[in-house]
Amino acid sequence: MATRTPGSAARKSTPGPAKKAPARKPSGKAAAKPAPAKAAAAKPAAKPAAAAKPPAAPAAPAAPQRQPILFRAVRACWLGLAHSVGAVFRGFGHGAKGLHSDHRRDGVALLLLALALVTAAGTWFSPQGWLGAVATSVVSGLFGRLDVLVPLLLAVLAIRLMRHPELPEANGRIAIGLSALVIGVLGLVHIGCGAPGMQSGATRIRQAGGILGWAASTPMMAAAGPPLAVPLLLLLAFFGLLVVTATPVNRIPERLRLLGVRLGVVEPAFVDEADAFEGEYATGEREFSTEPPEDADPDALPYTVEGDGSQDPDDEIGARRRRRGRRKQVDEPELATAVPDMFVKDPFHTRDLAAGVAADLDGALLHGVPASPAVASIMHQVQDRTAPPEEPAVPPARTAAPGEPAAPGEHTPAPARMEQLQLPGGGSYALPPLDLLERGAPGKTRSKLNDDVVAQLTSTFAEFKVDAKVTGFTRGPTVTRYEVELGPAVKVERITALGKNIAYAVASADVRIISPIPGKSAVGIEIPNRDREMVNLGDLLRSRSAAEDTHPMVVGMGKDVEGHTVLANLAKMPHILVAGATGAGKSSCINCLITSVLVRSTPDEVKMVLVDPKRVELTAYEGIPHLVTPIITNPKKAAEALQWVVREMDLRYDDLAAFGFRHVDDFNAAVRSGKLTAPLGSERELRPYPYLLVIVDELADLMMVAPRDVEDSVVRITQLARAAGIHLVLATQRPSVDVVTGLIKANVPSRLAFATSAMTDSRVILDQPGAEKLIGKGDALFLPMGASKPVRMQGAFVTEAEIAAVVQHCKDQLAATYREDVTVGGGPRKEIDEEIGDDLDLLIQAAELVVSTQFGSTSMLQRKLRVGFAKAGRLMDLMESRGIVGPSEGSKARDVLVTPDELDGVLAVIRG
Repeated sequence: MATRTPGSAARKSTPGPAKKAPARKPSGKAAAKPAPAKAAAAKPAAKPAAAAKPPAAPAAPAAPQRQPILFRAVRACWLGLAHSVGAVFRGFGHGAKGLHSDHRRDGVALLLLALALVTAAGTWFSPQGWLGAVATSVVSGLFGRLDVLVPLLLAVLAIRLMRHPELPEANGRIAIGLSALVIGVLGLVHIGCGAPGMQSGATRIRQAGGILGWAASTPMMAAAGPPLAVPLLLLLAFFGLLVVTATPVNRIPERLRLLGVRLGVVEPAFVDEADAFEGEYATGEREFSTEPPEDADPDALPYTVEGDGSQDPDDEIGARRRRRGRRKQVDEPELATAVPDMFVKDPFHTRDLAAGVAADLDGALLHGVPASPAVASIMHQVQDRTAPPEEPAVPPARTAAPGEPAAPGEHTPAPARMEQLQLPGGGSYALPPLDLLERGAPGKTRSKLNDDVVAQLTSTFAEFKVDAKVTGFTRGPTVTRYEVELGPAVKVERITALGKNIAYAVASADVRIISPIPGKSAVGIEIPNRDREMVNLGDLLRSRSAAEDTHPMVVGMGKDVEGHTVLANLAKMPHILVAGATGAGKSSCINCLITSVLVRSTPDEVKMVLVDPKRVELTAYEGIPHLVTPIITNPKKAAEALQWVVREMDLRYDDLAAFGFRHVDDFNAAVRSGKLTAPLGSERELRPYPYLLVIVDELADLMMVAPRDVEDSVVRITQLARAAGIHLVLATQRPSVDVVTGLIKANVPSRLAFATSAMTDSRVILDQPGAEKLIGKGDALFLPMGASKPVRMQGAFVTEAEIAAVVQHCKDQLAATYREDVTVGGGPRKEIDEEIGDDLDLLIQAAELVVSTQFGSTSMLQRKLRVGFAKAGRLMDLMESRGIVGPSEGSKARDVLVTPDELDGVLAVIRG
């Protein structure tokens, strides 16, 4: 007790600050430490007093001095005003974040234009108003003598922002280049005006290079001296000019030659323009490389040019291009001038060179760079000049047999797609040029909205205490897939359970969660883009993958979530079911399929049967030479056309079995090479079988009119027609089980699902949910044959004007020739009485039974056919109406009016 008294007294006597926690901490720490041996021998009364003294000194700090009340009032007013102004500006900043990027860009451009007007009024004329005076003083003080050029510079920048909103990535380059150019020029002007210093006064500096010129020249002169400062500033200005014009140093001579050609000073020559393929694209921002790896096969290059030992200038150009390995856009006027001379010089192998270069350049679309319209003109001129001249300077090359390598000294033959159909009149059928299809803008890889969504997802995970983070995203035309990696010991179900919360956070109801992303250890969250992009069919058909694949049945489907081109070979699918709700993009998909076939194939390669029960969707294709029959709009005639397809399939299989081939492609290759001949005594001429593409735009209408006949024909075609070169495209907007039956689903392996109204429809199409969360307007899930999970993509779009241009090009070259046996069967037309309906088989059995036994009794039909009294009475009435049995005579059996010898004729009449 005696030891506590001094401590308690000390605590009571200490001022207020000594009672705080920091005053007790030292004593606690001292008590916690073990006491040394020497201290343990001390007196017990002295130890507490000594221990209580050290905490007392730091526990009693001096009281802070209070500031004067006037100072505190001024400080409070200033802070309040600062907070208010900051809140106002922060409110404007938050409001600007919600503004669309296009409006923000236009606002910046208009602001620059307004500044240009104000500075022009002050520097070119007398300033009026305080705003003009201030702007003139600032501009003149900064730029000195060159203040008259500032309005022009601001106007040029404003016009560029308004004219080229699709090229925001070049703004940084132009800003850096202009800054370097302006600083270098102002420094030179300042030195040329005597390099006045600050002691000379503001007027003297304003009459020289201004503040910027003084700041650029003074350090240079102090560090290196006036003689060396001038060349250094010249190099800075020269660098800025190169950056603004996107011109590397090694390209300066070629750019000067091209400038001379445009001005008419230098004569245009193909050798000069050939190097233009090495020039940078107009924006100077993006480029792509086709340089093959070191161990790559030279034959695997996009194109091949083989010489006969003599070095031709064009061959030298092609070799130099391959060695450099970089392809960029060519200057269009010089290329248009060079192309005709190129074909005149060498019409054989240069055609391959131009086609390869065109395909190579168009591959830039895969990298987001729009190709030039001159590329499409190259392809058009290549196709129009496929026929050799009457007196070629070089003998034509021999076409090697399939599998046989080209002999040394011979040019490799042109690609198969370059060989056009020879018309009966002696002309040639040229494929429609790709310039008939519009070009789209390059796809975006990132936007401000994507960064906002990443922040919202991160905030949602933090609020629900889920150890997950967004590691990246891939932006597509319609949706963006955000990759989320989970922390250790975090279940995937934690993310999937937050589906509705994520949708609430990003303000979108169409959120789709993929767990996991195929090929990655990450969960994918697909969120629709607020700034959707259009996918043009022309861009897909100009892509590198489309140029390298020459198969006539390759069609453009769309672009996936990562922005990659999605192409499909209808011959490998081999049949596809397209379904979706009204307005989801089904008709646009059908138009893209047909247009792709028209652009890539000739009528002797692909024939089509178009079924359009709605009568308005496919009328634009009426009269194209690829049609076997006019567009079918009557559902009953559509069922007959499907039966004709079955007969055509059987005929093809008969030829394949007779000549020992398993696929129609092998049969066609043997016929073209001359290995197959018709049997002796046969007048038949063997010809290659074209692919037959059957497109049914609305399957539900056919199933309502003739469900049994349509289902039987569709099932038989889908089961057997793959090897015969016959492929089916079924489309419907009502994917119910009575339209898309189990047999049809089992034999149509490829599916394309657009947005549906319910999950049950998605299960009918894809056998799994997902289509009900699509956002429509071309957003689709593509499940090709052999794929385990569907691929989300944005379907391509083709306008009516593009379709009309392609169709008109095809119709101008070749007229359609129809077959008359498509909608009318090969034998007598089958007409079944509507009164019989589905009882045809039972009626035939009853007629055979009654005529063979010569006994017409209803009870006998009940026993023999195992039917009820009502069905047996109906069969007896049908036979009476057709003259097989006589009228009823009460309980007695009816008279049989047909003998057994007449039975076959009666059955034929019943069968129709």
